[in-house]
Amino acid sequence: MTEDPTRATARPGSPLHGSVGPADPHADPETNPAMRPVRVPEPEGPTVPTPTTPGAPDTARRPAVTRTRTSGLWTGLLLSAVVLLFLLIFIMQNNAPMGINFLAWSGTLPTGVALLLAAIAGLLLVAIPGGLRILQLRRAAQRSDRHLH
Repeated sequence: MTEDPTRATARPGSPLHGSVGPADPHADPETNPAMRPVRVPEPEGPTVPTPTTPGAPDTARRPAVTRTRTSGLWTGLLLSAVVLLFLLIFIMQNNAPMGINFLAWSGTLPTGVALLLAAIAGLLLVAIPGGLRILQLRRAAQRSDRHLH
């Protein structure tokens, strides 16, 4: 039986499929950890605690300042004040009257006020069903707690 020259076989002297090493031109140390050079870690220094000078504040033993409800209230109050300031500026800059028609009611309002009222109506359309759903889930959770105890 003779060898077929068109058959895909390894040629003498070429690396086998999937072999990695110096003879492989596609060898990559990034993908093959065995080809990476060995690195010796440098010493970090003393592992025992170093004494501090007497009278120096020890920051490691000091309790961290935690958030309180009052700080959250102040943050919310400041953010609300900024939002209200922007709303006031928006209303003052958009004070041209515009005609509003709703069912049988019609009238004129400043543009900023009309847009603010529309935003409040949209907020209520989302908040009221969401609040009712939260109440429904709380009642269901209380009922299940009563049945377990």
